[in-house]
Amino acid sequence: MTRTYWAAGTAVLLALLFAVAATVASASGGDGDGSRTSSRAPGLYSPDAGFARDMAVHHQQAVEMSFIVRDRTKDEPVRGLAYDIANTQANQRGMLLGWLDLWGLPKVVADEPPMSWMGAADEHGGHGTGAMAGHDMGGATTKPGALMPGMATKEELAQLGAAEGRDAEVLYLQLMTDHHKGGVAMAQGCAAQCKTPAERALAQGMVEAQQSELTLMADMLKQRGAAPRG
Repeated sequence: MTRTYWAAGTAVLLALLFAVAATVASASGGDGDGSRTSSRAPGLYSPDAGFARDMAVHHQQAVEMSFIVRDRTKDEPVRGLAYDIANTQANQRGMLLGWLDLWGLPKVVADEPPMSWMGAADEHGGHGTGAMAGHDMGGATTKPGALMPGMATKEELAQLGAAEGRDAEVLYLQLMTDHHKGGVAMAQGCAAQCKTPAERALAQGMVEAQQSELTLMADMLKQRGAAPRG
């Protein structure tokens, strides 16, 4: 378990280092060839921009769930996992929103359905036709009442907030397992479609880290006499 979690943390750290370096380079105005980054900024409905907007929202819920469970249990392994997920995903969310600022793009687009970037025709093209049109979601689905694949509903968040002890631990691990499965599918979509090298590197780091955490959470559920849902 320790080895698996170390690997997850290493993958995230490498992705963050790539992202920070790229953000600094972008802020300085280019990549050394004298051209301005803004002239090559992704389009409003591009996979690069769509992933940044959607994953920022997806990450925010993971942070929220992690803070909830830290107040609902005294179990140190679960509290430690929750802290690491909250810290990592809050940092990644900041990078994604920072790129949108650097590209001069809005963080919210009123007429853009969630996940439409997965079917975007090209970097500067118009609306996509939805997640399944552009990329295989790997079995991750959007449940009724949820915004994107893997995300919890308001009712599930309320249930987590009302649970205590082992019940809170198990529900958190199950909800976060679903959340990670959706996040992995989304990150795989960006790794395949995004044009910005640093964003692709960050997305691939998310895939590797969250897949390792999925293994860890399956072990933690087994230790508590439970299993992932579905």
